[in-house]
Amino acid sequence: MRRILQLALLLLLVAATGVSLAAGPNRSQRNKLAQTQDAYTAAIRWSDFETALGFIDPEHLASHPLTELEMERYRQLQVSSYRERGAGTLPDGSIERRIEIGVINRNTLAERTVQGREVWRWDAQAKRWWQSAGLPDLWKGQ
Repeated sequence: MRRILQLALLLLLVAATGVSLAAGPNRSQRNKLAQTQDAYTAAIRWSDFETALGFIDPEHLASHPLTELEMERYRQLQVSSYRERGAGTLPDGSIERRIEIGVINRNTLAERTVQGREVWRWDAQAKRWWQSAGLPDLWKGQ
Protein backbone atom coordinates (compact mmCIF):
# COMPACT_ATOMS: atom_id res chain seq x y z
CA MET A 1 0.00 0.00 0.00
CA ARG A 2 2.81 2.39 0.89
CA ARG A 3 4.57 1.61 -2.38
CA ILE A 4 1.42 2.38 -4.39
CA LEU A 5 1.02 5.69 -2.57
CA GLN A 6 4.66 6.62 -3.34
CA LEU A 7 4.21 5.69 -6.99
CA ALA A 8 1.00 7.73 -7.25
CA LEU A 9 2.71 10.73 -5.66
CA LEU A 10 5.62 10.41 -8.08
CA LEU A 11 3.28 10.25 -11.09
CA LEU A 12 1.39 13.29 -9.82
CA LEU A 13 4.65 15.21 -9.45
CA VAL A 14 5.78 14.25 -12.98
CA ALA A 15 2.40 15.26 -14.43
CA ALA A 16 2.48 18.63 -12.65
CA THR A 17 6.01 19.28 -13.92
CA GLY A 18 4.96 18.45 -17.48
CA VAL A 19 1.99 20.80 -17.32
CA SER A 20 4.09 23.67 -15.97
CA LEU A 21 6.73 23.15 -18.64
CA ALA A 22 4.12 23.04 -21.40
CA ALA A 23 2.78 26.46 -20.36
CA GLY A 24 6.19 28.14 -20.50
CA PRO A 25 8.40 29.15 -23.42
CA ASN A 26 10.18 26.52 -25.51
CA ARG A 27 13.97 26.18 -25.64
CA SER A 28 14.43 28.56 -28.57
CA GLN A 29 12.24 31.17 -26.91
CA ARG A 30 14.13 30.78 -23.61
CA ASN A 31 17.45 31.32 -25.45
CA LYS A 32 16.09 34.45 -27.14
CA LEU A 33 14.73 35.65 -23.80
CA ALA A 34 18.14 35.27 -22.14
CA GLN A 35 19.85 37.16 -25.00
CA THR A 36 17.22 39.90 -24.97
CA GLN A 37 17.32 40.30 -21.20
CA ASP A 38 21.13 40.43 -21.26
CA ALA A 39 21.09 43.21 -23.86
CA TYR A 40 18.35 45.13 -22.01
CA THR A 41 20.20 44.75 -18.70
CA ALA A 42 23.42 46.02 -20.30
CA ALA A 43 21.61 49.09 -21.65
CA ILE A 44 20.14 49.86 -18.22
CA ARG A 45 23.46 49.21 -16.43
CA TRP A 46 25.18 51.69 -18.74
CA SER A 47 22.35 54.18 -18.15
CA ASP A 48 21.56 54.04 -21.88
CA PHE A 49 17.82 54.52 -21.58
CA GLU A 50 17.40 55.42 -25.26
CA THR A 51 18.69 51.95 -26.20
CA ALA A 52 16.61 50.33 -23.44
CA LEU A 53 13.55 52.02 -24.93
CA GLY A 54 14.03 49.82 -28.02
CA PHE A 55 13.17 46.75 -25.91
CA ILE A 56 9.87 48.18 -24.66
CA ASP A 57 6.68 46.74 -26.13
CA PRO A 58 5.39 49.05 -28.91
CA GLU A 59 1.85 48.57 -27.56
CA HIS A 60 2.98 49.88 -24.18
CA LEU A 61 4.78 52.83 -25.78
CA ALA A 62 1.69 53.70 -27.82
CA SER A 63 -0.45 53.87 -24.69
CA HIS A 64 2.28 55.36 -22.43
CA PRO A 65 4.50 57.57 -24.63
CA LEU A 66 7.55 59.12 -22.95
CA THR A 67 7.88 62.88 -23.17
CA GLU A 68 11.18 64.67 -23.70
CA LEU A 69 10.98 65.85 -20.08
CA GLU A 70 10.73 62.24 -18.86
CA MET A 71 13.72 61.23 -21.00
CA GLU A 72 15.66 64.19 -19.60
CA ARG A 73 14.95 62.91 -16.08
CA TYR A 74 16.46 59.53 -17.05
CA ARG A 75 19.54 61.34 -18.40
CA GLN A 76 20.11 62.85 -14.93
CA LEU A 77 20.62 59.39 -13.45
CA GLN A 78 23.59 57.03 -13.36
CA VAL A 79 22.85 53.36 -12.68
CA SER A 80 25.26 51.90 -10.13
CA SER A 81 23.84 48.37 -9.89
CA TYR A 82 21.22 46.13 -11.46
CA ARG A 83 20.28 42.84 -9.81
CA GLU A 84 17.67 40.23 -10.56
CA ARG A 85 15.84 39.30 -7.36
CA GLY A 86 13.52 36.64 -8.75
CA ALA A 87 11.67 35.46 -11.81
CA GLY A 88 8.66 33.39 -12.70
CA THR A 89 6.16 32.52 -15.41
CA LEU A 90 2.79 34.29 -15.33
CA PRO A 91 -0.47 32.48 -16.23
CA ASP A 92 -0.53 34.09 -19.71
CA GLY A 93 2.96 32.72 -20.50
CA SER A 94 4.75 36.03 -19.93
CA ILE A 95 7.88 36.06 -17.81
CA GLU A 96 8.05 38.27 -14.74
CA ARG A 97 11.41 39.41 -13.41
CA ARG A 98 11.79 41.32 -10.15
CA ILE A 99 14.80 43.62 -10.10
CA GLU A 100 16.70 45.97 -7.84
CA ILE A 101 18.46 48.99 -9.34
CA GLY A 102 20.98 51.26 -7.64
CA VAL A 103 20.64 54.83 -8.93
CA ILE A 104 22.81 57.92 -8.47
CA ASN A 105 21.44 61.38 -9.19
CA ARG A 106 24.15 63.11 -11.28
CA ASN A 107 23.29 66.53 -9.79
CA THR A 108 23.21 65.66 -6.08
CA LEU A 109 25.35 62.48 -6.15
CA ALA A 110 22.79 60.91 -3.83
CA GLU A 111 22.44 57.15 -4.27
CA ARG A 112 19.35 55.10 -3.63
CA THR A 113 17.96 51.67 -4.41
CA VAL A 114 14.73 51.10 -6.34
CA GLN A 115 12.73 47.88 -6.65
CA GLY A 116 11.14 47.16 -10.01
CA ARG A 117 9.24 44.62 -12.05
CA GLU A 118 9.71 43.62 -15.66
CA VAL A 119 7.20 41.61 -17.67
CA TRP A 120 8.54 39.95 -20.81
CA ARG A 121 5.99 39.08 -23.52
CA TRP A 122 6.72 36.78 -26.47
CA ASP A 123 5.63 38.24 -29.81
CA ALA A 124 5.06 35.21 -32.06
CA GLN A 125 4.69 37.35 -35.17
CA ALA A 126 7.96 39.26 -34.69
CA LYS A 127 9.61 36.22 -33.05
CA ARG A 128 11.05 38.31 -30.23
CA TRP A 129 10.52 39.28 -26.62
CA TRP A 130 9.19 42.67 -25.53
CA GLN A 131 9.45 44.19 -22.09
CA SER A 132 5.83 45.19 -21.58
CA ALA A 133 6.01 46.99 -18.22
CA GLY A 134 7.89 50.02 -19.57
CA LEU A 135 11.14 51.53 -18.38
CA PRO A 136 11.67 51.17 -14.63
CA ASP A 137 10.16 53.86 -12.44
CA LEU A 138 13.32 55.20 -10.80
CA TRP A 139 11.47 57.88 -8.81
CA LYS A 140 9.18 55.72 -6.68
CA GLY A 141 8.29 57.51 -3.50
CA GLN A 142 9.78 60.82 -4.63
